[in-house]
Amino acid sequence: MISSLHGVVLHATSDQVVIEVGGVGFSVAVPADVAHTARVGERLQLHTSLIVREDALSLFGFAERDELEIFGLLLGVTGVGPKSALGVLSHLTVDQIAEAVTAEDDAPFRRVSGVGPKTAKLIVLQLAGKVHAPAPAARVGSVAPDVADQVTAALVGLGWSEKVAVEAAAQTLEQASEAERSSVSALLRRTLALLGPAQGGSRG
Repeated sequence: MISSLHGVVLHATSDQVVIEVGGVGFSVAVPADVAHTARVGERLQLHTSLIVREDALSLFGFAERDELEIFGLLLGVTGVGPKSALGVLSHLTVDQIAEAVTAEDDAPFRRVSGVGPKTAKLIVLQLAGKVHAPAPAARVGSVAPDVADQVTAALVGLGWSEKVAVEAAAQTLEQASEAERSSVSALLRRTLALLGPAQGGSRG
């Protein structure tokens, strides 16, 4: 079992990266946020799941361990395969998934390509009790939450998935100056620079 990879990015597309480890290039299917931030020539570490089938060996990789755990839980849901599970994690953060399941709200899952109404309901039902929404005090956004929310909304409007937008805005917020944190336009410019001008178009 290949449970993690740490190496240099050789190639990256909208949903896949190739990582060289010990002279071997591993092709790994990844969520949109990982694909958008992966840079050729830079090192990348992923927590991975190897899916073994009669006709293929497929690697799926995630930046965080809790995403890998959610991936495993999603695979246990009737009707959810690796590609659908990856789609969910491309459009929703772990916290958003937990919040939707806790609220018994299947709408966020229905917006994921490849997940129909019946499967969305099954995700909520079968993940109930296995994931837990974060406490309000633990949520990110203690600094300029309104600005971050507006930047996130702008990015979604420009074509990025909500997950990519939320995580990019949060990352930019950490690196921004005090003046930039109070300016939607300044923070948006920094976030777009982080994502890259040609990396949009991953509409959910």
